[in-house]
Amino acid sequence: MIGELGARVLHRWRGSLQTRVAVTTFLLSGLVVLLLGILLLQQIRNGVLDAKQRSSLSQLDFGLQRATDQLSAVETADAASASRTASVIISELRDRSTTSDSYDVLLLATDPNDESETTASEFQPATVPAALRQAVTRYNREAWAYTALSPGHRPVLVVGGTVASSTAGYQLYYLFPLAQEQQTLYLVERTMLLSGLLIVLLLVVITAVVTRQVVRPVRHAAATAERLAAGRLRDRMYVRGEDDLASLASSFNRMAETVEKQISQLRELSRVQRRFVADVSHELRTPITTIRMAADVLHESRTKMTPELARSAELLQNELDRFEALLADLLEISRHDAGAVVLDAESVDLRSLVNRAAAAATPIAERRDCSLVLDLPDEPVIVEVDARRIDRVLRNLLVNAVEHGDGQPVEVCLRGGDGGVCVTVRDRGRGLRPGETSLVFGRFWRADPARARTSGGTGLGLSIALEDARLHGGWLQAWGEVGAGSVFRLTLPWRAGDDIGEPPLSLGPAEQVDVPEPRPEASGV
Repeated sequence: MIGELGARVLHRWRGSLQTRVAVTTFLLSGLVVLLLGILLLQQIRNGVLDAKQRSSLSQLDFGLQRATDQLSAVETADAASASRTASVIISELRDRSTTSDSYDVLLLATDPNDESETTASEFQPATVPAALRQAVTRYNREAWAYTALSPGHRPVLVVGGTVASSTAGYQLYYLFPLAQEQQTLYLVERTMLLSGLLIVLLLVVITAVVTRQVVRPVRHAAATAERLAAGRLRDRMYVRGEDDLASLASSFNRMAETVEKQISQLRELSRVQRRFVADVSHELRTPITTIRMAADVLHESRTKMTPELARSAELLQNELDRFEALLADLLEISRHDAGAVVLDAESVDLRSLVNRAAAAATPIAERRDCSLVLDLPDEPVIVEVDARRIDRVLRNLLVNAVEHGDGQPVEVCLRGGDGGVCVTVRDRGRGLRPGETSLVFGRFWRADPARARTSGGTGLGLSIALEDARLHGGWLQAWGEVGAGSVFRLTLPWRAGDDIGEPPLSLGPAEQVDVPEPRPEASGV
């Protein structure tokens, strides 16, 4: 569940520019508001406490002056009078406390052995921090400290100073509760938190709205481009206003119009080209048939001719065979280009097709002193294919391997698995140079341009084989290495049109697969 949710969030993050901008704005603005809030809270806290310290020290100054004046009038030796006077001072100073500026007062003797003291209900001598008393005693000046009162650890500010009196040594301390300041800071914190959150949310909403104005035309452009790629060449973007996005939409529409014109021209050119090839191939059959009959007569009478004429008759017969094969291949490739090929699938034991193709290639292999090595499973390999087309694919692969195998054995292996059925044809000839594994399926392409056109096939065999494999929903792939030979792998589904998984046979020593680009459909270029 968590993994599925994470995958959805990741998909949303990767697939939506508006989401990324909104989330980034939220995080960055939240961080900025947080830092500003901390800084402002620190400044407000320092300001509130500084104001409280100044007010407290002002009250302490008044109390010290009042205590000094009254204690100075008391006889030095009269300790009882000094104690009474101290009590009067405490009562008088405590009475000055108000609700808005409440405090408590404590007057302590400077001598630690003197137990005379005047306290309030909560302000006991132990409340005064020891460090504060030491500072007041040592430096004989005003000082302050923050502490907490139990229960509840209520924060308080304690200020104190020494009473300048010749009668006796006293220290005067004020206790100022900070509950009101604490409430003020809490109110400020809550206000800033809510305000900051509201500002961040407003920024996110504003960013989302602004981003949507930019992203929506881009999404529309992407959708229009996808429809154009799907063949709906007349789709266009809406042009609104005169801003940059409107300029983008206008430029996109002009580009789409240009592409539509070019594709239409290329389609027409392709259609004319296919029609020309089909017509020429078809129309040439009649004169070729006539020439074939004459050539057959000459070929049968070659024993009565001079050696030069007999050789010419043989050459004429061979070239007519090649020319008829070329016409047949041109007609076949034109049917593939036009999308007029129909698959006549039936259940066949693929082993029989491999054996039939090997038998057909055996005479060529014997002439080139090459042997065919078949590695077929013992059990039948029943697949649903067009037997005529797969037989043609296998014959093309075997003849190609024999012609380029330099007399070395050609290995044919057949295997079936969960991913489909594979047939590999491996030769040990000169191999293929880097980059040629994709060119080898090109029409009229030859690995050795120096070879004469009178040798080999028509140059269309592998192209037709590739189209036949794709017609079944399969693959035809090649691997080659200079000096190590080449491998062609035909992969077919168990049923025509089914999906193919991992092939049961590897291609090359390191599974170096090079899949040729798909041929455009008949309706395309």
